[in-house]
Amino acid sequence: MVKLTQEEFEEAIADALDSIPAQLLDAMENVVVLVQDEPEDVQQEFAAAGTEAENGDLLGLYEGTPLTQRGFDYGNCFGDIPDTITIFKAPHERLSDDKEYVLDEVFTTVIHEVGHFFGMSEEQIADMGFE
Repeated sequence: MVKLTQEEFEEAIADALDSIPAQLLDAMENVVVLVQDEPEDVQQEFAAAGTEAENGDLLGLYEGTPLTQRGFDYGNCFGDIPDTITIFKAPHERLSDDKEYVLDEVFTTVIHEVGHFFGMSEEQIADMGFE
């Protein structure tokens, strides 16, 4: 198990977000990226489309309305409540004793969940190498 500082973990997330091309990053409106130590029970249950490790730990979760499903009336019903991408720290730390491996998995998880924001399916994301 690798123990990352909060700063290291958040920096890994920021690095992943920084790798996203500017034109895609500009399209990421009304979405926030959160860091959480462990998923809550309700998140675990909701996570049918979340990113899970081989051991079943939930690594990340996108909650919201994907960009491809937002209609002209998006935001009228719920106001400006943002979509969320949550990246879970402790499950990542449990993946391996290799720090670089864990940091690579953080990168993969962030890109995976951003893919869901853009409306990509699990299969499409896996085809891009971000399982």
